[in-house]
Amino acid sequence: MAQLAEEAGKAAAVFLQPHAINPTRFTQPDDFAPAFRILAQLQQAWLQQPHKVLEAQVALWISCFDLWHSSMRRFMGLENGHARPLTVSLPQDPRFKHPAWSENPYFDLLRQSYLITSHWAEALVDMAEGLDPPTRAKARFYMKQLVNAVAPSNWVFTNPELLHATFASDGENLVRGMQLLAEDIERGSGHLKIRQTDATQFEVGKNLAITPGKVIFRNDLIELIQYAPTTEKVLKRPLLIVPPWINKYYILDLSPEKSFVKWAVDQGQTVFMISWVNPTKALASRSFEDYMREGILEALDAVEQATGERAIHALGYCVGGTLLAATLAYLAATGGSRVKSATFLTTQVDFSQAGDLTIFIDEDQVAAIERDMARHGYFEGHKMAAAFNLLRSNDLIWPYVVDVYMKGQTPLPLDLLYWNADSTRIPAANHSFYLRRCYINNDLSQGRLQIGGVTLDLSKVTIPIYHLAAREDHIAPARSVCLGAQVLGGPVRFVVAGSGHIAGVVNPPARNRYQYWTGGPPAGELETWLAAAEEHGGSWWPDWQAWSEAQDRRRVPAREIGGGKLTPIEDAPGRYVRVKS
Repeated sequence: MAQLAEEAGKAAAVFLQPHAINPTRFTQPDDFAPAFRILAQLQQAWLQQPHKVLEAQVALWISCFDLWHSSMRRFMGLENGHARPLTVSLPQDPRFKHPAWSENPYFDLLRQSYLITSHWAEALVDMAEGLDPPTRAKARFYMKQLVNAVAPSNWVFTNPELLHATFASDGENLVRGMQLLAEDIERGSGHLKIRQTDATQFEVGKNLAITPGKVIFRNDLIELIQYAPTTEKVLKRPLLIVPPWINKYYILDLSPEKSFVKWAVDQGQTVFMISWVNPTKALASRSFEDYMREGILEALDAVEQATGERAIHALGYCVGGTLLAATLAYLAATGGSRVKSATFLTTQVDFSQAGDLTIFIDEDQVAAIERDMARHGYFEGHKMAAAFNLLRSNDLIWPYVVDVYMKGQTPLPLDLLYWNADSTRIPAANHSFYLRRCYINNDLSQGRLQIGGVTLDLSKVTIPIYHLAAREDHIAPARSVCLGAQVLGGPVRFVVAGSGHIAGVVNPPARNRYQYWTGGPPAGELETWLAAAEEHGGSWWPDWQAWSEAQDRRRVPAREIGGGKLTPIEDAPGRYVRVKS
């Protein structure tokens, strides 16, 4: 206990030091205001229907009384441990998988009390009248965060595994956990950067992002990587990949066995990858339009110089796809014809059904984000990471709080979680534009968005499109992706992959996981399309490659990096991707 107190003091000092130097680093009222406002609206709705609240309260009392009666009989040995539970954990809920949660009457009482109360709390949100759908969704989200936080599995004296570990090690697990907590606060410069993997086992350029290539072009916003060919002949039409700038590009170039880039190169693709800068305050004014001009358009110029080809296939992932769609509409309006085919991976262009992220996006919250960005010049990477983690807090927050900071265990080395924690900043002007014009106003799909004085009309994008949605995606919901695909004016091959926003995309054929569905063009509701679609086992990557080759089957001798016109600057993965937030 003395060691624990000492380590706790060190953790507190690490937390307070950067805040003492710069008091503005303390949590701003804006961080909690949305939750307080929504929960106040929920409370007001309850006050308007006291009879329903009373009914729910009585139902809770009855359930608690039944549980107490059943537990007392069990404590007295009258049911021999075989009492039928009044409530059960979901099979996929790992919090209560330890046998003691059901076999020990004390922990079984805790578990069932928590489940009964949490179901009651969540039901109060669903039964509240007078809440519009967005407010109800936010209330459900914030209530879920409270419910997840108070789970007995999260605390030492109410978790049988933690109790056993603590007594077996004389509390050494808690001391070690407090040391790890201090390290993670220091690593986050005063903010807790939850340790989700063993970061010491990974290094970009050493065992991540190691597909051979060279940086052949650099400006203030991007580095452009060209990858070395592995086949004697390659497809005539080169491939330019536009990744999201809210994360780093190497999600598509993880370890070699998971790398989409390596796999595409091995199929005969000449692959170019945009690596976005991790911006400082000096780039605060860089806008969505700048990302189009200095990002995609200058990259297209460089690809043409390196290959001599004007006919290019472009691929956009997530918000990179949104920018690519806007660029294609801009090119269609201005007579540009270099991009002859395109791929969108989990990309939204219609934000009317934008899913869970809308919890954090409304007029008040965006205004608060803009006030914060005005101080820094950018949206901080750790805040974006925190938002994504909160969407799946029982997967990405609380298991690591328990395992790392209470059990004192270093998590397993997982490359995907290392990438997930390697956050990036976003320029203030770009982020504000994206949140307001896409999420709040939905201007892109409605034909109201202007860039450089040009009104963008996605129906004028008539090139062939491969459009991938992920069925369990909570970032770019498949329903939203399907709606957006219907706005485009050309032939669209719509495909739905199994799993979510990352695993649905990063699904190499060799692993033979998940599945994908193909059918006709996207039309109507996603559920209707899926009902008529054909299911295929395994990865969608070969289906995409076959579609890509069908656009232009011609092959040419493998290309030299830079094509003799652009001098390689340095080896891949380049400089920008190594910058930490």
